[in-house]
Amino acid sequence: MSLFSNSDLTCNDFLGGRVRLWQPRSGYRAGVDPVLLAASVPATRGHTVLELGCGAGAAILCLLARVPGVSGVGVELQAPYADLARRNAVENDAALEVVEADLNALPAGLKQRRFDYVIANPPYYRAGAHSPANDQGRSVALGEGTPLDVWFEVAAKRLAPRGYLHMIQKADRLPDMLAGCAGRLGSVEVLPLAARNGRAAELVILRARKGGRAAFQLHAPLILHAGDRHEKDGENYTTQVSAALRHAGAITGFFNQ
Repeated sequence: MSLFSNSDLTCNDFLGGRVRLWQPRSGYRAGVDPVLLAASVPATRGHTVLELGCGAGAAILCLLARVPGVSGVGVELQAPYADLARRNAVENDAALEVVEADLNALPAGLKQRRFDYVIANPPYYRAGAHSPANDQGRSVALGEGTPLDVWFEVAAKRLAPRGYLHMIQKADRLPDMLAGCAGRLGSVEVLPLAARNGRAAELVILRARKGGRAAFQLHAPLILHAGDRHEKDGENYTTQVSAALRHAGAITGFFNQ
């Protein structure tokens, strides 16, 4: 696939303008999910982060913008998106290295490295479980090509001892996520993300630790929107979610630190 031209792209603000992200005008476009994933990671100065399937870089660039002194590596299968991630890293002055590679065939050099955190926003739909998108990039981003279990296998291998994986996924994939942790990662915690009070969670953020031994924890949901229903035009995010999306705030008070 050829790389994007400027006419194929838009430049969008994330974190209230702290991150400026070039992304396809039509194709896979980052929403709030990667920003919330980044906000859930309690990294501090000096930590290293690997993102599996980084796309144009939304999640890892938001994390690097929120926490000064963190360095990152992004792995991306699709050449046009890897190219965008490199461009976005440069234009945001971020310490991000982008590697174009398949998770099943990481470069030898990367296989020798270990990271304090691995983050991932894998495709939400099992192979064949959704209608293919017209755009190839969006189709690859949404439809599972590499089994979810492989994402956990690769993440566990790349984590340093006592390092953490943070992954966002659809809630109905939680059994698959827990199976992926089995025998590889422990101290599993799950944060459901619910649109409103009283609604079932549609997404979850899973956190697991390499070598962790703590009991499984299912946390109270993070509520995204205020009120029981949408009553007027405009955003109505809850205070903590708005702070994470617009002001580079961290999601705190849920995961054990």
